[in-house]
Amino acid sequence: MSHAQILKALDLDFMGKRHLAAAASGVVLLLCLASMVFRGFDFGLDFTGGTVIELGYEEPVEIADVSGTLADNGFPEAIVQYFGSRTDILIRLPPVAAGEATSAQQSDRVVRLLSQAATGGVELRRVEFVGPQVGEELREQGGLAVLFALIGILIYVAFRFEWRFALGAVAALMHDVVFTVGMFSIFGLEFDLTVLAAVLAVIGYSLNDTIVIFDRIRENFRKMRKGSVLEICNRSVNQTLSRTIITSGTTLLVLMALYFLGGEAIAGFSLALIIGVVIGTYSTIYIATAMAVWLGVSKADLLPAPVVKEGVVVDDRP
Repeated sequence: MSHAQILKALDLDFMGKRHLAAAASGVVLLLCLASMVFRGFDFGLDFTGGTVIELGYEEPVEIADVSGTLADNGFPEAIVQYFGSRTDILIRLPPVAAGEATSAQQSDRVVRLLSQAATGGVELRRVEFVGPQVGEELREQGGLAVLFALIGILIYVAFRFEWRFALGAVAALMHDVVFTVGMFSIFGLEFDLTVLAAVLAVIGYSLNDTIVIFDRIRENFRKMRKGSVLEICNRSVNQTLSRTIITSGTTLLVLMALYFLGGEAIAGFSLALIIGVVIGTYSTIYIATAMAVWLGVSKADLLPAPVVKEGVVVDDRP
């Protein structure tokens, strides 16, 4: 018996655990919201503004040595990290305060200090400046992008299926977004534009999984005339379980490779997607589907309307 056949033969009571899952989700989401309100985010320079300097060393260098050199020379808030290898260094500096040296002068001084402290040569590869006003605009536009995406999805699912399913889908997506960004707030991970892009990708990924299950529920509502709503939902989730595991599993394999081997530049992006894929698979079952059940979805909501011919109602529903 193949793995796919074993998964298809399963009859797990997912909906029977919906109350326990809702309680667990509620506790975690409260923690995430509390962290976002009281602790906030460690925004990257994309949102706060500042200077990014990429350097190439001839010989491997320790981050602690670079950070120490900068801290001893007036740059205690500099963030230093590897950018692919031990010879590639990325330095992030906060915005220049009024009355201080310009960003260009600041970057020139950093390169000069590190070149003097290095045993080999140091090559300046890239310098980027982001103003605080630009960073604030990016932060606002990013929030609006997430909001408009959720509104568009609500309209699409309501038109494609039924309003109860639409509310369930949006509730699941909001759950995924809050959970994913909440983890970045709780653990103090840097939140930049790549992470925001990953959050938007999570919305699309989670919605795709939700639509697959909703489509199977609609199909089973029309085929299983004697089953209850909970039985039909459970059967639908079990029938799509093999597809869900295979799709999510292969996606996670790629994301794990990106996270561990892709370098610091895309670490936040891949980590946000890893969190989103895992929690999105969970929310499709225990948030989106369970929400539709709680809102009272029934067979009558998804069965095609009877056809009226010459004033007589002809019940041509399957």
